[in-house]
Amino acid sequence: MTPYVPVAEVPEETTAERWERAGLFFDAKEYAEAARILATVVEDEPGQVAPRLLLARAYYHSAQLRRAEEELREVIARDPVERYAHLMLGRTLQRQGRDAEAAGALRMADALAGDFGEWS
Repeated sequence: MTPYVPVAEVPEETTAERWERAGLFFDAKEYAEAARILATVVEDEPGQVAPRLLLARAYYHSAQLRRAEEELREVIARDPVERYAHLMLGRTLQRQGRDAEAAGALRMADALAGDFGEWS
């Protein structure tokens, strides 16, 4: 009998193959599994923003809000003008009931989109 190998640890799978497989799980709305795989991609490629942003989205959709917040803050630290990260951070903070903190992130997302709204 072959031992069980967790999906996130398929032997001899490249980082690119894991990235692709994680995308399939994400598209299938299997967010927790996508997050498990994406965490390994981010570990292998910590400087890449795209896998980290998708990991944050997977965490958000699987209600792992603290983890989503951590990843989003890291994305923003690496790419301060990543509008979607600011927007997601705001939404993540709102879901945690942290509306005052969320407001700043959402204002930044609006500003990066060129929408200065009522605070211009």
